[in-house]
Amino acid sequence: MLTVLALGLNATVQDALFLFRKPALLFRSLLSMNVIMPLVAAALVVTFNMPLSVEVALVAIAVAPVPPMLPKKELKAGGHASYAIGLLVAIAVLAIITVPVVVSWFIDAFDRAGSISPLTVAKIVASSVLAPLFAGIAIRAWAPKIAIHIARPALRLGNVLLIVSALPLAFATWPAIHALFGNGTVLIIAAMALTGLFVGHMLGGPEPEHRTVLALSTTSRHPAVALGAAVAAGAEAKSVLAAILLYLIVAILVSIPYVVWRRRTAAAAATSIASD
Repeated sequence: MLTVLALGLNATVQDALFLFRKPALLFRSLLSMNVIMPLVAAALVVTFNMPLSVEVALVAIAVAPVPPMLPKKELKAGGHASYAIGLLVAIAVLAIITVPVVVSWFIDAFDRAGSISPLTVAKIVASSVLAPLFAGIAIRAWAPKIAIHIARPALRLGNVLLIVSALPLAFATWPAIHALFGNGTVLIIAAMALTGLFVGHMLGGPEPEHRTVLALSTTSRHPAVALGAAVAAGAEAKSVLAAILLYLIVAILVSIPYVVWRRRTAAAAATSIASD
């Protein structure tokens, strides 16, 4: 929440609504994140014999919205600021509808029991994305000097708290994560993450800054929404949490070369413009 608040302190309402004013880009974003990636996840589930927790986790990840931490990473990689924030908002709002619908299709297709309500998704995205983001935007609009002074401390504190809270979680789930090694699961997860980068980059359109944002957003997803969707589909919470955390780790690792490439490309473009 602090991280997203800090993002909002440097944003405007126009940034938050950016994607709703770009229907073609919104369509390509939804196609990449909410159509192609769920189909990729379903294809992997059908093709490979994976643990149940991994199968459910991959589908749940594919339908989850953008994670709150991602826009800062996208901006550092040279992504378009308004698109990063607008995509965070648009996909979070639409997830209230898309996540229950896709989870329902998955449950029917794979003959499982369970469901996730729009209200459950709404609570997660509201508390972790929408409320802190628009709180930051409101503070900037009403008290811009205060926003300037508290944005950096809020971001730093948020990063520290994230590390402090993530380490015990990773330690507690490590045995379950380690149990997924050695059977090809990591390679399958890496393939899905790389596919997300490729699909998002290709559908990002002609603007390089848009491609960077959509590629990273297609690959990285909101872990809390993914966990809620997976549990709703009948998976055991601890085992599917391990699979989701493993995906997050692998996705971060495989995206490092892409981030470095996009950062260098953005820097070279900026240098070229400055020289002209």
